[in-house]
Amino acid sequence: MIPIDELIGNSAEFPILDRWAFFNHAGVAPLPRRSAAAIVKFAGQAAEDAYLNGTWYKQIEQLRRSAARLINAAHEEVALVKNTSEGLSIVAGGMDWREGDRIVTTAAEYPSNVYPWIDLAQRKGIDLVRVDEVDDAGGVRRVPIEKILEAADHPRTRLVSLSHVEFGSGQRHDLVTIGRFCREHEIQFCVDAIQSTGVLPVDVQAMNIDYLAADGHKWMLGPEGAGIFFCRKELVEKTHPVLIGWNSVERALDYDHIDFTLRSDAARFECGTHNVPGLLGLKASIDLIASVGVDQIWQQVRALTDELAGGLQGRGFVVASPRSDGEASGIVSFTRPGLDAAAVARKLKKEHRTELAVRAGRLRCSPHFYNTSAQIRQLLDVLVRVAGRE
Repeated sequence: MIPIDELIGNSAEFPILDRWAFFNHAGVAPLPRRSAAAIVKFAGQAAEDAYLNGTWYKQIEQLRRSAARLINAAHEEVALVKNTSEGLSIVAGGMDWREGDRIVTTAAEYPSNVYPWIDLAQRKGIDLVRVDEVDDAGGVRRVPIEKILEAADHPRTRLVSLSHVEFGSGQRHDLVTIGRFCREHEIQFCVDAIQSTGVLPVDVQAMNIDYLAADGHKWMLGPEGAGIFFCRKELVEKTHPVLIGWNSVERALDYDHIDFTLRSDAARFECGTHNVPGLLGLKASIDLIASVGVDQIWQQVRALTDELAGGLQGRGFVVASPRSDGEASGIVSFTRPGLDAAAVARKLKKEHRTELAVRAGRLRCSPHFYNTSAQIRQLLDVLVRVAGRE
C-alpha cells in the first residue's frame, strides 16, 4: 500500500501539477507518470523486439484480475473493451428484446447511455422511459430515486440503465436500493460507472449490478480507448456478443481448427486483438489506485469537494451538485445568476492555467485525490476575480 499523503501534490508521479491546476477528471484525466512509462516501455519493446520478449498478454490478464477486484467481481466476469459505449452497446445488442419491452433511464444521462436505447426504440419497438431531473429550492439538481423506481415498476420493464454518477450534476445514485429493486423484480440492472470507478467504492455484488461499463480515462487515470465491461456470470451465456471474431471462441489460439464454440466467460465479448498499449497503461493506473485504496481516495476527494462547495456558496455561487453523504461525488457543478460559464472557463484556462469543464451552462470542477487543498483555495480566489470581470 502507498500512503495517500505521499501522492497528494506529488508532481513526480503527477507531472500535470507542475503545469496546470487541473480539475477535469470527469472529462479526460492526465496520466500518472508510471502509466505513461508503461506505454513508452511498450513502444520501445514493440520497436526493438516486437512481441518476442514481451509479457504484454500476461499483463493484460493481470489487468483483468485487478479490474475485477476494483469492482468486487470475478475475473471471468470482466471483459476489456475500448470504452463505455462499447460496453453499453454489448448490452443493447446482446439481450433478446421483444416489441413493447421497457427500458428505464434518466433524462440526465451522458449520450453513451441514451443512443443505444433510442436505437432499440426505433428498430425494435422498445418503450424508452427517461426520468427527468428536478431542481430543489436551493438550485440542487437531482433525479429522485422514487421517480426511477416508479418508472421501473412496470410488468414490461426489462432493463434499468443508469450512470452511477451523473456527468452534469454529479449526483450519485443509490445503486444498492435500485439494484435490490431490480433483482427482486427480475429486471436487468446496467450501470455506466465511468464517473465513479476509481474514486468511489463500486461493488457489483452489493449493488446487484448485472452489467457495468467504464472507460479508464477519467477517475481510473488511464489512457483513452481502454476500459472494462462487467457481465454477471449467470448472464454471460445469455448475452450474445455484438461482434464476433477469432478471439470470441474457446479455442481462439487454434487458428487451423474452426470450432464456433463461444467462450463461457466475459472474454467472449472481446472479438479480436486488444489495444495493448492502452491496456498496459490502464493496468499501471488501476494498480496505483489499488495501492492507495479507493476508500482513502474517496475520503480525500470528498474533503476537497466539500471545501470547494462550501467556498463557492460563501462567495455567492449556486452549487447544483447534491452534497449529502449518499449523493456526493467527485463532481461539483455550479453557477451564478447571469454567469457566462463558457467565458469564465476560457479565461481560467488562458490566464490562470486552470482547467474546468462546462456542462449544461454550469462550470464543473472535478478534482482527484492528488490535488491539494491549497489548489482549491487558489481556485476559489481566482474564480471570484474572473467571474467578477467576465
